[in-house]
Amino acid sequence: MDYKSTLNLPQTAFPMKADLANREPLLLKKWQEGSLYQKILEKNKKGEFFSFHDGPPYANGNIHFGHILNKILKDFVVKYKNMNGFRSPFIPGWDCHGLPIEHQVDKELGPKKKTMSKGDIRRACREYASRYVTLQKEEFRRLGVLADWDNPYITMSPDYEATIAREFGKFVAAGSVYKGKKPVLWCTSCQTALAEAEIEYEEVSSPSIYVKFPLTDEAKASLPKLTGQKASLVIWTTTPWTLPANLAVALHPNYDYVAIKVSGEIFIVAKSLATNFMKTLDLEGEPEVIERFSGKQLERKKCHHPFLPRESLIILGNHVTMDAGTGCVHTAPGHGEEDFEIGKNYNLPLLTPVDARGRFTQEAGLKELEGLFVFEANKKIVDLLQGKNALVKEENFSHPYPHCWRCKKAVLFRATEQWFLSLSHNDLRGKALEAIRGVNWVPAWGRERIYGMIENRPDWCLSRQRSWGVPIVAFTCEGCGQILQDKKIIDRIVSLFEKEGTDIWFDKKTEELLPPGTDCPRCHGKNLRKEEDILDVWFDSGVSFAAVAEKRLSFPADLYLEGSDQHRGWFHSSLLASLGTRGVPPYKTVLTHGFVVDGEGKKYSKSAKNYLPPDKMLKNNGADVLRLWVAAEDYRGDIRISDEIIKRLAEAYRKIRNTARFILGNLSDFDPDQDKVSADSLWEIDRWALHTTQKLIERTRQGYEEFAFHLIFHEVNRFCTVDLSSLYLDILKDRLYTFAKTSPDRRAAQTALFEIITTLSRLIAPVLSFTADEIWAKIPPWKGGEASVHLSRFPTSQSRWIDEALGDRWSRFWRVRGEITKGLEMARQAKVIGNSLEARVTLSAEDETEALLQNFEKMLPDLLIVSQVTRSQTPLENPAPGTVFYKSTEIPHLLVTVEKAEGEKCARCWAFRTSVGKNPGHPLLCDRCREVLR
Repeated sequence: MDYKSTLNLPQTAFPMKADLANREPLLLKKWQEGSLYQKILEKNKKGEFFSFHDGPPYANGNIHFGHILNKILKDFVVKYKNMNGFRSPFIPGWDCHGLPIEHQVDKELGPKKKTMSKGDIRRACREYASRYVTLQKEEFRRLGVLADWDNPYITMSPDYEATIAREFGKFVAAGSVYKGKKPVLWCTSCQTALAEAEIEYEEVSSPSIYVKFPLTDEAKASLPKLTGQKASLVIWTTTPWTLPANLAVALHPNYDYVAIKVSGEIFIVAKSLATNFMKTLDLEGEPEVIERFSGKQLERKKCHHPFLPRESLIILGNHVTMDAGTGCVHTAPGHGEEDFEIGKNYNLPLLTPVDARGRFTQEAGLKELEGLFVFEANKKIVDLLQGKNALVKEENFSHPYPHCWRCKKAVLFRATEQWFLSLSHNDLRGKALEAIRGVNWVPAWGRERIYGMIENRPDWCLSRQRSWGVPIVAFTCEGCGQILQDKKIIDRIVSLFEKEGTDIWFDKKTEELLPPGTDCPRCHGKNLRKEEDILDVWFDSGVSFAAVAEKRLSFPADLYLEGSDQHRGWFHSSLLASLGTRGVPPYKTVLTHGFVVDGEGKKYSKSAKNYLPPDKMLKNNGADVLRLWVAAEDYRGDIRISDEIIKRLAEAYRKIRNTARFILGNLSDFDPDQDKVSADSLWEIDRWALHTTQKLIERTRQGYEEFAFHLIFHEVNRFCTVDLSSLYLDILKDRLYTFAKTSPDRRAAQTALFEIITTLSRLIAPVLSFTADEIWAKIPPWKGGEASVHLSRFPTSQSRWIDEALGDRWSRFWRVRGEITKGLEMARQAKVIGNSLEARVTLSAEDETEALLQNFEKMLPDLLIVSQVTRSQTPLENPAPGTVFYKSTEIPHLLVTVEKAEGEKCARCWAFRTSVGKNPGHPLLCDRCREVLR
């Protein structure tokens, strides 16, 4: 007889080979055609609202691993919330205006751009952005992200553009917007102002110079010991090109300064920096101090400019630091934020002898500098100082320097006329700092990071000198220069934008935009010019709460989730925009993640040649392995990715999948509505498995609630590989395969497996979205079961299955079992046994271990997967040949003896039993298997 055919071997259509690259698109199509996203929201329509607001990625190029990390993290949150009954829409968005897109379009257009109007250029930009919105949408969808992909928000859509202009108008009406000339970060390549969020810092080497500013006679007279001597303030700078704009030298009001004698000259530096200054000059010993005095003694005195025929004012400022340099700070109000602010206190003029291209103008005061690019002028200025005997020391200095995020060129501070949002008006800065304390920041360090940025930032420069963006709605009288910004006019323009989009600002004439009869409120002139500048794109995305959260979600949003760079970007601009017009922050919780780096922690990029394109990784592994990568890595720091990491996670995925496959295979003949048994009919190991499953639910739920997704991965991975595969399922095989198909004992095992697999598939659904739904579809159907796992409810631990005493007892037993298996492994290596069922085990123990083994005595052969187990107080410490002895070093007094099992091997269950051969009808079977066949 073929006894194999009498076994209940696993049967399932759930394949061992994942083949995710081919199978996932089929599931996506099924979700899309079945309107899964809409069904989820419909099911939860009466649920509590969870407002998650998606920050808009930039519509420029294919998605990269940073995008993948970000969107999948968001999907984890939204899927989990929806599975908990919350009504949580996922409305994706795209940021479509700004310099990067215009920059790419300029490249594509080439010389043709010169023949095009602004409106035509904008239409080319719109087409370019639309192309990448469509592309990225499909790439995000391929990742298994469930969202309202057919109705995203787009910052270049007419309704959104109208919202941007409307929110700008609210600031104008409140008196918070002004136009003024002050230093801003300026890109000479892109020829526009930049925000701090558009800056990257690169290490550069600059000429580090110490320069003499000789004191005037009047200044020396205030320090009697210096009268008649050659005395100079010494400044230190790494930007020699800013010296033509120098108007002052700043000292600290609360620190002492010293006049020291060096090679016949007198140099004035801060007392605390004098010794270091001497070392810089390669001079040994302590400085010879001629005079010591407070910085206040030189306030409003003057010194001579080192190479221009004018004087520089000596001023005081708390911004002067004593960590480097000389404590005497070169001040050029036209080229620095702090210089500008301190300059206002002393009524210094705003000198900026540099044009938009970064070339010196006539204002520089030197013919040889005119037309020269500022960084190229550094050497000429150093040579000039040398010739004037004003250079004390020159050396190279490596330091981080700001660069444009788009063209990668070094930028400079340059005073230009711009539009600003005041942070002091209505105490917007103070309100922001107060609001930050009330927001939940994950991780917590985010609070201090953004607090410091808001605390120290200047007024918000709103204007950009480009074409592709929302125009600043303002008009200027050509006759008297009066700026016209009336709320009624802005409201009219907003309504036009809503109907026709912002291109009309550039396509229509001024009189077509303004209400008929509009004139200058000051001189009543009719010649009004519309503003050419556009709004900062961070204002575009910063007001997304008004365009999206208030209209389609709820406000304030429960969660914003982006990379840590958004503390100075979207989190920052959104906070100021919302507080300035609504008086509350736009979010309750802000979660930030780190950046993607390679396996060695280095920057991950195409230029670094350590980059595997996401589409190739998707093709090789599928989206669920990438989703597992996002869950497995701790996003609070930098997130590593490499082929090796992905291979390791693919292996972890395979173990989870195979665990599910084993369970599904053993439920092929199980009807959940008919075959379930009561809790009283379960074996104790079944109750342990269900208890362990409830603890997994609790830990997993905590992981989702606390956004600690890496803990979820580790818990699920351990549950599948250890608790299930290595312990419970391995032990269960005998009962599942060899017991009678419909026996209560086998049905008990299947009842536990059904509870486990329906729980496990729901626990992993937010992370392994494709695989969880694939598993769900292969579970035997039951009354009340949803069509998709994503329509089901996230599990809640059930108290009826929780038994802490039972859990503790089994935890102690598994520890003992681990030691016993060491003895079995020794016997295998000694070739005493092959398969563990060939073994007979004798155990000896004392105290608690003895009591524990006694408690499990009847189950020990099944739990150890051996044929016989005996217990003895006198084990063979000197075993006979063919016997292995193991003394545990982990558990005191536990002794294990392993020898060949008694009896013959059953042809059906493979256990060795003395009853084999005793029945003439089935001489190859043990009595238990004969009973099953009977």
